[in-house]
Amino acid sequence: MDRLWSWGRPATVREVVDDLQQQRAVAYTTVTTVADILHTKGWLRRDKVGRAWVYEPTCTREAYTAQLMHQALETSPDRAGALLHFVDRISGDEASALLAALEQVKARDVG
Repeated sequence: MDRLWSWGRPATVREVVDDLQQQRAVAYTTVTTVADILHTKGWLRRDKVGRAWVYEPTCTREAYTAQLMHQALETSPDRAGALLHFVDRISGDEASALLAALEQVKARDVG
């Protein structure tokens, strides 16, 4: 997922394998299996180009992160408490970004 998000374009398993192998040994079949699992789970879409599948993410990295955060929040019976602990640990820049995001949501809901 990281490779596909950073490249911003669809890619084949071979391209991902070749890039990963610059850092560590990885089997083509392993990457194929992971891509197939991510496709089955709905995280990747794929199209056949010639004999190869070309994969691309179904959402942005930011949307994926937001979904993970939402899933984590759902596990707490005290969501306000969980949010308070979360906000207590973010940086000033992150707090400013959060406030800006909240203002956008507020403006959208009012408008």
